[in-house]
Amino acid sequence: MRKSVLAVHRRPIGQYLFPIGSLGLAALIHFGAASMEPSLLSIKILALIVVAIFIFATVFVVLHHAEAVARRLGEPYGTLLLTFSVTAIEASVIVSMMLHGENNPTLARESVFSTVMIVCAGVVGICLTLGGLKHRYQDIKRQGTNACLAVIMALTVLTLILPNYTLATSPGTFSASQLAFVSVLSVLLYGAFVFAQMVRHRGDFIEDLTSSAEHEEHVSEGGKVTTNVLLLFVGLAGIVLLTEQVAGSIENGLEFLQVTQADAIVGFFVAALVLMPEAVSAVRAALNNELQRGLNVALGSACATIGLTIPAIGAASLLTGRSLTLGLGPGDTVLLILALAISIVSFGTGRTTMLTGLVHLVVFVAYLFLIFVP
Repeated sequence: MRKSVLAVHRRPIGQYLFPIGSLGLAALIHFGAASMEPSLLSIKILALIVVAIFIFATVFVVLHHAEAVARRLGEPYGTLLLTFSVTAIEASVIVSMMLHGENNPTLARESVFSTVMIVCAGVVGICLTLGGLKHRYQDIKRQGTNACLAVIMALTVLTLILPNYTLATSPGTFSASQLAFVSVLSVLLYGAFVFAQMVRHRGDFIEDLTSSAEHEEHVSEGGKVTTNVLLLFVGLAGIVLLTEQVAGSIENGLEFLQVTQADAIVGFFVAALVLMPEAVSAVRAALNNELQRGLNVALGSACATIGLTIPAIGAASLLTGRSLTLGLGPGDTVLLILALAISIVSFGTGRTTMLTGLVHLVVFVAYLFLIFVP
């Protein structure tokens, strides 16, 4: 009996190693980059490979801690904790890259747009496809899903499409007052969504699939929630610092190669890497026939990205005086509207299949192709 109890609470060394090691590796790279000779290209490439491996490993460890905390807190609080953490990472990466070196006015736009497309087309498509293959049909709660989609649509149009049609400044940009106004609206709307999800209409976002016995078993496996929370934030901090290092190197390499879509590629890379914990969590939930929880994670991340990241980069732009271009081009606008429209149709009946997931994936593949072949 004693042996089984100790086995339950013993944590693998990797659960400590990767979160703490990622922070140490980020500090080592930060202080060692300045002294590295420019001619040592092979060492830089090797370092990037090691960093990438460390990031991917840390992502899965962070996901483990996030799921352990989610089981302790219950839904939707656990999902919101993961969403807030990941959004903080993305906002930090984007702001730090905005303030580093020369002004890059379109990087924030590309990162936010990539997040919406990865979530609404890619992650949702994978969830519906794999869930449909395994379970044939999956049911969702239309009230909660439609509320989330409504928030995404409003925030997306206000921040990524409306700037192309304002008259105060050049197309694609907001004036200072307009940017402040839209940022405040974004925060208020996202705050209203969180209030509805956590308090007012909590039942619209929860599916009652896990019994109390299973919940207690998961809790016992999670160990102390304080340790999970601490390692979660340490791991997320390591991911954001390492992601910034890798993204900066990729951006410099693309500029050296004179790639025309450098911002779009870097924005996609940042969004994909940062969203990986949520993407894996959503896919796991869909495979476990908990599609509503998977959609809460996926669509909630899109809401948080626009509702919180746009105000953060807007404040950075206003405080530093750096210009910010948010308006999407015609092609990206079409893809965005298509992804949102398909989401409305897919979730309209309250039941999803593999076919609806494949439709989302087709749009996502088109988005990926047009990044590299505009």
